[in-house]
Amino acid sequence: MGAIVSLLVVLIVSMIVVRVASAALTQTGLSHELSRFQARSAFTGAGFTTAESEQVVKHPVRRRIIMLLMLLGNVGIVSAMSSLILSFVGTSGGDDFTSSITFRVFLLVVGLAALWLIARSRWVDRQVTRIINKALKRWTHLELRDYASVLHLSKGYIVSEFAVRDEDWLAGRRLQDLSLSDEGVLVLGIEKPDGTYLGAPRGPTHVQPGDVLFLYGRKDSLSELDRRRSGASGNWEHHRAIDRQRRIEADERQAEQQADERRPS
Repeated sequence: MGAIVSLLVVLIVSMIVVRVASAALTQTGLSHELSRFQARSAFTGAGFTTAESEQVVKHPVRRRIIMLLMLLGNVGIVSAMSSLILSFVGTSGGDDFTSSITFRVFLLVVGLAALWLIARSRWVDRQVTRIINKALKRWTHLELRDYASVLHLSKGYIVSEFAVRDEDWLAGRRLQDLSLSDEGVLVLGIEKPDGTYLGAPRGPTHVQPGDVLFLYGRKDSLSELDRRRSGASGNWEHHRAIDRQRRIEADERQAEQQADERRPS
């Protein structure tokens, strides 16, 4: 009996740990679904080799959260397996129903079903998330804003870090000369080699080798920009990117007009 209770307690604590880690990852800028997936993967040791994992391992705060989850996950899984084995040690088929295998299996199934229902409850999820966010806001220095939701990081849009090198097309030029917004790319901030951070930089700001740019845009556009080199070929690719962005905007306007026409008046 005591072993089954211990097993259920271990599972409850594990659920709480994963939920706290998921909320903490969300506050570092990951989306809610991605945070939950990465937290569960790290805790169970299942591994995560998806492209999104790069967003975790390259971020120091997220990396510490994942490392702690891996450690706690190993302890939790060992404790759960030990409790599960002990739950059926010393069982008998005698007259004592409370010590029989049938009773213990019944108690275990009921407990797991209750935990599953609680874990699936959206109301419980909202309440627990609200409590965890308040606790993290009070006792940690994590940013509480879910930037993935604010920036609508879906349908191919991402936030990416861009380390500027000497041969890059961006190097040694002013933002107003680069006209990145015409490509559908926004510069959210620039981190200088000395650690100075420029938030929402303006047009006269120079981009120098060694700078780290925080860019928002479509994944394919940012990937192309990362490969772009200085010179005439880079300028040509810039103009092609502008033409591509104009076509995308035209398609979006057309889709919006069609959606307006379909709406009942």
